[in-house]
Amino acid sequence: MILIDTDVLINSFRRGERVGDAISVITLLEFIRGIPSEKREEVKGLLEETYEVIWLDNSILLEYSRLYEALKEEGSLIGDADLLIAATAISKGMKLLTGNLKHFARLRRYGLHLEGLEGEE
Repeated sequence: MILIDTDVLINSFRRGERVGDAISVITLLEFIRGIPSEKREEVKGLLEETYEVIWLDNSILLEYSRLYEALKEEGSLIGDADLLIAATAISKGMKLLTGNLKHFARLRRYGLHLEGLEGEE
């Protein structure tokens, strides 16, 4: 199962394509906040029909905390939204499809499996 990052969702939505299987609730939030208010509910419903939305649960929160602690010790924290998306992929055993491999690459050593837009690992 493939979890898609926000950048992938935006690009695929613009092209009218479906890529991947699921999105994090964080990706859903990041996406719909940029939609005009009069279309927001419709777009949210469309995304929820198209993708499995992975909501935050205890396994994601604990994985997020583990990643946060490790990255803080290294002095290489990333933003909470991206860290929650990565924690979702790791805790659910999903591959993360992103257009920003370099940004997420440091999380490979913590169990994040990545795939780029062109299928590169």
